[in-house]
Amino acid sequence: MTAASCPRAFVTLAGEMAAAAGEVAHRYFRTRLDVQDKPDDTPVTLADREAEARIREIIADRYHDHGVIGEEGGSDRPEAEYVWVLDPIDGTKKFVTGNPLFGTLIALLHEGRPILGLIDMPMLGERWIGAAGRATRFEDRQGAREVRVRPCAELAGAVLTATTPHMFGDAEFPAFERVRKAAKMVLYGGDCFAYGALASGHLDLVVEADMDPYDFMALVPVVEGAGGVITDWKGGALGLETDRRIIAAGDQRVHEAALELLAGINSA
Repeated sequence: MTAASCPRAFVTLAGEMAAAAGEVAHRYFRTRLDVQDKPDDTPVTLADREAEARIREIIADRYHDHGVIGEEGGSDRPEAEYVWVLDPIDGTKKFVTGNPLFGTLIALLHEGRPILGLIDMPMLGERWIGAAGRATRFEDRQGAREVRVRPCAELAGAVLTATTPHMFGDAEFPAFERVRKAAKMVLYGGDCFAYGALASGHLDLVVEADMDPYDFMALVPVVEGAGGVITDWKGGALGLETDRRIIAAGDQRVHEAALELLAGINSA
């Protein structure tokens, strides 16, 4: 395998993992689940833990030498050549409040570089798959097709989204506000769905902060495979040790314009 490609067997396996996690999500969605708070005050449920455990079982059964980094189960062999990065339910707050816009994120790193990313929306029956060396594909009940970001010449014409304005700290919020005021429109609440919508050409820019590797690793191949760009706020590539601030754009021109407005915090 070259550094620029992802074997089809891994793509197929990621689909099996997403289906297994989706089965768990369907079983627990809109039921009376016990919701616990983790040390960072984010919620977690039995569904999160069971879905990740199921994915880990599939990986261990097929590739016992692969590493795993998961939101709920921690790290196992993170130094391995191949490492899976998992968020079994991205958007747990939505899940526990009966909102169907939560997803499963599955990424595969080869020597630290994301070569495979999958965004699965189990309640919608929709899925984006990004694999290095291939165009991003979108699957729904009508079938599968390649998707592409849309052109957007300037920030003034861009649709911007972020999961919540509360994810930005005191130093970050003014920088985000500069981008928000320059954009045409801002929406909140997308979580991982926003990156799929960007890859499909439905919006132009996502700016977020306070992200962990399991929140963004799967997004990288999806966005890049659709012709978009996704970096940290300094324009750097995303990795396990990256800055927790993320920016994704469908058009390089919008990405560059937003980075300039974020530059005040970059030098802080």
